[in-house]
Amino acid sequence: MDKIVKVWTTDTEIWVERSDGTKGFERFDDYPRFRYATSEERNAYKVLPYGLHWEALDEDLSFDGFFNKKEHTPLYVFFMNHPEINASAVARRLGISQSLFAQYISGHKKTSPQRARQIEEQIQALGKELMAVSL
Repeated sequence: MDKIVKVWTTDTEIWVERSDGTKGFERFDDYPRFRYATSEERNAYKVLPYGLHWEALDEDLSFDGFFNKKEHTPLYVFFMNHPEINASAVARRLGISQSLFAQYISGHKKTSPQRARQIEEQIQALGKELMAVSL
């Protein structure tokens, strides 16, 4: 894959450019944490070998995602509909890397049937824990 040579933001998107001149972008509105972030928070990213990371927002975007058509996996739909649930924290509970979990969510990597069951069980366990909270 060509190296990423440039990263920039607009008011509504973040863009990357490969060394071959190919450009790709992600819309902030597609990600709840970005949707409600300030421009300063959106611009406070780190460029890593695999993608971009926002420490304050606890968000990661892989470079592959900028150039591939998005598949709305069930995980993607779940986390888009429930931005209050931190996908990175779920990954930690599962004992898998946040970047791998992000690739499962985005559809860039497929889960094995066993891993899919583990993820489903962890999300259900989280739901049960939330239901057990009495105020």
